[in-house]
Order: sequence, then C-alpha cells, then structure tokens
Amino acid sequence: MTPAGLRALCLDFEAAVEEFPFTPQISVFKVLGKVFALSALDAEPLKVNLKCEPEQAVRLREQHAAVVPGYHMNKRHWNTVTVGGPDGLPEALVRELVEDSYDLVVAGLPKAERLRLDRP
Repeated sequence: MTPAGLRALCLDFEAAVEEFPFTPQISVFKVLGKVFALSALDAEPLKVNLKCEPEQAVRLREQHAAVVPGYHMNKRHWNTVTVGGPDGLPEALVRELVEDSYDLVVAGLPKAERLRLDRP
C-alpha cells in the first residue's frame, strides 16, 4: 500500500477527516473529532497507528512481526502497523485493520453522534 492509498482508505469512511495537530508530517485521521489512525505518510517504511480491541491487539502482535504496541499511544488499545516495505502486512489485512479501528472509534461515540453516520 502506498501513502496515497493509505490516505485515501482512511478518508473513504463517512465523516473522516485528516488533520495535522502535532506537525505537518503527521496525518491524524478522525471521525467526528475522535482519532482512528495516525501516520507519517512520508516515512519509510510506511507505518500507521490503529486502535484495536486489547485481545486482538495481542494476537496480532504474536502473529505478525509488522505489528507492535502503538508508538506514543496506549499500548493496550493501539498497535503500530508496518504497511510498506518487504516486511509490511498484506494490503487486505491493512484495510481490515483500518476499518476495525474506525468501527471501534465510532462504537465509542455517543449514540446521538453515531446516528449521524450511515454505519450501524
């Protein structure tokens, strides 16, 4: 997956926006003000921080060397995933993990805000 592909994937979700609250090099993808992905899109290899259910986060780290505890994040709930390069995860799995992160964040939104979205 390319940096442009990762950006497009993150922005494809309803109400998703890209912001730069830390530095111009760190893309922060949010849904209704809540973060679901962070990435330095110009980094080599390409990596992204994604929210994950704690049990699943541990399983992914055990199964894939490209998945480690979230850098500068709550390590129980966030993973850093290597996307690019020869050691990166397959694109299909990256897509699934980004969608899971988005869904987890949406599930944590107040009901009134969730109802503004098309997702259940």
